[in-house]
Amino acid sequence: MKKKQIYLPLLLAIAAGMAFTRAQIQPIHKLQMAENAISQLYVDTVNEEKLVEAAIKGMLEELDPHSAYSNAEETRELNEPLAGNFSGIGITFNMNKDTLYVISTVAGGPSERVGLLAGDRIIAVNDTSIAGVKMKNSAIMKRLRGPKGTNVDVKVLRRADAVTDTIDFRITRADIPIYSVDAAYMVDPETGYIRINKFAADTHKELVKALTDLKKQGMKSLILDLVDNGGGYLNAAVDILGEFLEAGKTAVYTEGLNSPRYDFRTEPSKSKPLFKDGRLVVMVNQYSASAAEITSGAVQDWDRGVIVGRRTYGKGLVQRPLPFPDGSMIRLTVAHYYTPTGRDIQKPYTKGDQKAYAMDILDRYNHGELMHADSIKYIDSLKVNTLRLGRPIYGGGGISPDKFVPLDTTEFTKYYRDVQAKGCINQFVIKYVDANRKEIKGKFKTDTDFLNGFDVTDAMLADLYAMAEKEGVAPNEEEAERSRNLFTTVIKGLIGRDVYDNATYFKVYNQYDPIFKEAYRLIKSPDYSKLLSAPHKD
Repeated sequence: MKKKQIYLPLLLAIAAGMAFTRAQIQPIHKLQMAENAISQLYVDTVNEEKLVEAAIKGMLEELDPHSAYSNAEETRELNEPLAGNFSGIGITFNMNKDTLYVISTVAGGPSERVGLLAGDRIIAVNDTSIAGVKMKNSAIMKRLRGPKGTNVDVKVLRRADAVTDTIDFRITRADIPIYSVDAAYMVDPETGYIRINKFAADTHKELVKALTDLKKQGMKSLILDLVDNGGGYLNAAVDILGEFLEAGKTAVYTEGLNSPRYDFRTEPSKSKPLFKDGRLVVMVNQYSASAAEITSGAVQDWDRGVIVGRRTYGKGLVQRPLPFPDGSMIRLTVAHYYTPTGRDIQKPYTKGDQKAYAMDILDRYNHGELMHADSIKYIDSLKVNTLRLGRPIYGGGGISPDKFVPLDTTEFTKYYRDVQAKGCINQFVIKYVDANRKEIKGKFKTDTDFLNGFDVTDAMLADLYAMAEKEGVAPNEEEAERSRNLFTTVIKGLIGRDVYDNATYFKVYNQYDPIFKEAYRLIKSPDYSKLLSAPHKD
């Protein structure tokens, strides 16, 4: 009888709510009534917080592909790579056989100051073993990172001159910069190269330094590498464009049903742009997205340079962060990105069909778009003209390059894929550098010496293939030979990265990369001017 007395008012209230006509009940009230009914009447205990999160996610999944919800921890992890820094011990590491292997220490960072060295293995953090226990990378990072000024104790296994020793270090955490410029170097006496991996808080500052340094070295032309760049902050892209375009030019504009048009205009860091006149080639591919598309789109629209590679991803939706008091957040799409000529960067999508959207790149591959220029279908109604020269360019999602470079899958065999997927290449490089670092540094004083003098030998490849076989990859001599050039390039690049710096990897890989080779050919060729010329009038 007592239970009936407790539930009766609630049941009557719910019944009364359900009796409302569709015109009388607001959607938000319906949602609240459903949550109240579940929390009060459901047969088992429920976690209301998770229930509400699931409802939020369900609503967002009915919208566009990029509106999303993240809990407090996910929000922090999403924001950290773009924030410009975090607090930690300052190392770049790789996992080799469940052991943390230090690739390098951040210059001037906490680990370098106490004497950690490249090649050290961290086997314990604060008396907790992290070696041989199959701990996730995220769990290891949580132990190494923490508030600035706090201490972390690490136990390190160090190999030196065939002697293995264990050393205990106490490291005081500090702010560690996250760099978005992977490499900046002179390809030849007049041609510079800059690779940007994301558009973060300090990307513009990093670019300004790179441009300034390269100009001092005689740079007259620039290859800007945005391949695989997934984007980041809109303002970073606008600021970067300020170094390539005149002040006051529209870099991008945003517009949505409830968001009126807003133009973002260029403004150089100094009195004038750092690189307004020299030849500029921008490298992109199908994974270049968002802010990378804003940058390449504006360069193309204003006829500032030539875009080389493959059609970009097509991520042109503006997300507004809507934080909750508990640290969680909704990133809600409120507008579209448009290039200065009015091209919508966003590729077409069907609301609620996340699967089809996720399959788009595979569909492009299957339809031949990534391999054959004539497989790309342009829609005449989406044709516009560039703003300075009046060249015809097309919308329809993503930025289509001025010069197409096909995806070459000849050397990317199933055998290479399996060896790579098993982590064998990284394992081999770690083992090789561990045993030969001193000899390599002694023989090749600079990475230029290394580039010109170091070769990956047949014996090294044989060791790699033997390691792969132990990991369960079946030998395949024909495919291994077909992938030989790719194997040797990646191995040499990774060895160079571990012994010298990150830029060395790109100096090696760019000698192989078809997009870079075409970018370099164009920037030195009369074809550059032909691509950037006004169309003939009949």
